[in-house]
Amino acid sequence: MRRPLRSHPFDIHEDGDRLREECGVYGVIGVADAAQFVALGLHALQHRGQEAGGIVSYDPETGFNSARRFGYVRDNFTSADVMATLPGTLAIGHVRYSTAGSKGHTAIRDVQPFFGEFSAGGAAIAHNGNITNADALRRELIDRGSIFQSSSDSECIIHLMARSLQRSVPERMKDALRRVEGAFSIVAMTRTKLIGVRDPLGVRPLVLGRLGPEKGGGWVLSSETCALDIVGAEFLREVEPGEMVVIEDGQLTSDRPFRPQPPRFCIFEHVYFSRPDSILGGRSVYETRRQIGVELAREAPAVADLVCPVPDSGTPAAIGFAHESGIPFGMGIIRNQYVGRTFIEPTEQIRNMGVRLKLNINRALVRGKRIVLVDDSVVRGTTSRKIKEMLIDAGAAEVHFRIASPPTAWPCFYGVDTPQREKLLAATMSEEEMRAHLGVDSLRFITLDGLYRAVGEAKGRDPKAPRYCDACFSGEYPVAPSDMIEKGFQLKAAE
Repeated sequence: MRRPLRSHPFDIHEDGDRLREECGVYGVIGVADAAQFVALGLHALQHRGQEAGGIVSYDPETGFNSARRFGYVRDNFTSADVMATLPGTLAIGHVRYSTAGSKGHTAIRDVQPFFGEFSAGGAAIAHNGNITNADALRRELIDRGSIFQSSSDSECIIHLMARSLQRSVPERMKDALRRVEGAFSIVAMTRTKLIGVRDPLGVRPLVLGRLGPEKGGGWVLSSETCALDIVGAEFLREVEPGEMVVIEDGQLTSDRPFRPQPPRFCIFEHVYFSRPDSILGGRSVYETRRQIGVELAREAPAVADLVCPVPDSGTPAAIGFAHESGIPFGMGIIRNQYVGRTFIEPTEQIRNMGVRLKLNINRALVRGKRIVLVDDSVVRGTTSRKIKEMLIDAGAAEVHFRIASPPTAWPCFYGVDTPQREKLLAATMSEEEMRAHLGVDSLRFITLDGLYRAVGEAKGRDPKAPRYCDACFSGEYPVAPSDMIEKGFQLKAAE
C-alpha cells in the first residue's frame, strides 16, 4: 500500500531521502491468545512500518474483534486492557509505513487489517505490496455500486471478493486476486482459516513457520523469519510465488491459482528493507549485505585510512568492504537510539539540526583520516551531503562515498514509498555530477552485476532473464504500472 511521501523532523533521512518499505504482515492460528503472538510478531516487523498497526482476532463467543492504532506496537498492543479485547486462537496483524503527521494525514480507516462480511462468512486481510491497477479497479467498482471506506489500494481486494460468485472465502480471494496487477503478499483469516498468498512474481516476502507442541503447535505466517524467532516458531519454508496456503484444523493445503511466471523477488529486500537477522531465499540477509561490501571493495577500491558505515543499515556492507580492502573498520558515526517521534515539540531551530539529532561524529576517530563512508543507497542526497559536512567539520581529511546498491534512478510501484523520478538524484545526474553535488572526494556505486553476484548469481545479472525485480535501478518493470502510465509516467525506452 503506497502513501504520499512526507517527512518528519526527526527522520534522519528527511525530505524523503530513503526508500521505505510499506508494510509487514503476520498471522497465527491454533494457539490460545493468538493476538498476543501477533503483537510480538508485529514488534519484530516494526522496521517495515511505524505509522500504525492493527490486529484482528476471532473468537466463537465474541466473533471478529479488531484493534487499530496509530504509532508503535509497543505503545499500543502491550497493555492487558487492549489485548483482552482480542480473544481467540486465530489472529492476523499489520504494521504500516511511517509518514509524517500521520494522524493529520491518514484516517484510522486506512489502517489494516481490513474486514468484510460476505455471504460465505466474514474475512479480514492484511496486505503488503502495491496494486498497480488499483485506480482502474476502484473506478470500476464504484461505478458498480461499491462504497469505499479508505484511500488504500488494498480495499479493492475486499470489494472484488464481495462481488465474486464463488462460495468459499479462499475461492473468492482467488477470483479477486486474478483481477489484481502488481505486488501482493497477503495474510488473511476467516472464522476457521488462516490464509497466506503471494503474487505470481513473489515480489514481496512471506514465510511459513510452526510453533512447537509446548506452545500449542500452531502455525505462523510472517513477512520475515526474524518475526518467527521472537515467538519461538520454527521456520518451515517460504510461501512460494503464486502460491496460496490455507491452514484449518491443524492442516495445511496448498494451491497455485495463478498462471506460473518466472519469480522476480525484490532485490532491495536484500540491500535494505529486511532485517539483517532474517533469511531470504535460503540466504542470511546479514551475510548478503556483507558480501555486497566485498563486491563493492573489488569494484570500487579507495585509498583511505578508515571504513565507516552510515548506521545502522550500512554496517554489514562496511564490514565486508573493510575486510576485502584491508582498510580498518571503525564506527566513525554513532547513532542515538533514543530519539523518538515525540522527542520534543520541534521549533524551527530544532528542525534545522536535522541529522544531528540521530547521528553524531566520533571526532577522535575520524580526525585527520581519509574516510570511506559506506551507505546502502542514495535517493535525493540531502542526508549524504549533511553527513559529509559533519565529517569534514569533525576534522576528516577526505570523504569517499561507497554505496551498497546501484544508482536509484526509477521509482518503485510495488509497495515502496519512492519520490517522483525527477526527484531521484540518479535520474537527473551522472555519477560525476552526483559526486560534485554531494561534495565528496569520490563516489562509487556497486554495479548491478556486482549486486547480483553478492546475492548468489555468480555470473551477475542475466539481461534477458533477471531473477530479481530491480526496476528501481534498471527501469525494467516486470509488471507495467498501468495506473501511473495512465497518469503520464514514461517507461524506459527500449534499447
